[in-house]
Amino acid sequence: MISLRLWRTLPIERRPTYGWLLLLACLVMLSAPKSGYAENSPPLKIVAFGTSLTARGGWQPALETRLAACLQRPVKIESVAKSGETSLWALTQIDRVVAEQPDIVLIEFYANDAALQRFVSLAQSRKDIGDILDQLRQRLPQARIIVMAMNPFSGLRGLIRPFVGSYISAHRAEAEKRGLEFVDHRPNWQRLTPEDLAAAIPDGAHPLPDIASEIIVPELVKHIAGGNCRE
Repeated sequence: MISLRLWRTLPIERRPTYGWLLLLACLVMLSAPKSGYAENSPPLKIVAFGTSLTARGGWQPALETRLAACLQRPVKIESVAKSGETSLWALTQIDRVVAEQPDIVLIEFYANDAALQRFVSLAQSRKDIGDILDQLRQRLPQARIIVMAMNPFSGLRGLIRPFVGSYISAHRAEAEKRGLEFVDHRPNWQRLTPEDLAAAIPDGAHPLPDIASEIIVPELVKHIAGGNCRE
């Protein structure tokens, strides 16, 4: 192989090899993924499993983007969620969650269980979430299972859920009894002023998607990534 010193003494027309190498290096640099991670990296798969707070939440795209930037790998979130449903419905949807073979499952099903008109007792809700968690642990042994408490309720939506705190405590207890994770988003919502909170959740139950992203996503990124965030 010709040395760099000798190559420099050659006429321009006799330097094709190094010229092509330089051109190739430039092309590689220009074509490198701008996302900061290799495009063929396996995605981190997440299933968001819940009620309208997930189905209508709108925070999933922001979580994909922020978590991908943090972990330097693609993130794909699928939702298995339906407005108005309870933990009884969730028990019928386990196959859909498992079929996605997720790395992480985010779960919230206390909110409609706690609504008086749904007639799901606290004991039934606790049994249901326990059964859900047991099935997911058995069928997705490598997955992280994270139970969540979402935003506060107000107005009529709050009045029909007078014992919602007890339902959250029951779901939390079932998760912790199994050594599973629990994330409570309510403290971050409660840092807002009453006026800002009312504006962020105008119907008393469903946050505006952009505000939900601002409140929910940083907490989930911190919890999922821990000290591995490289943003």
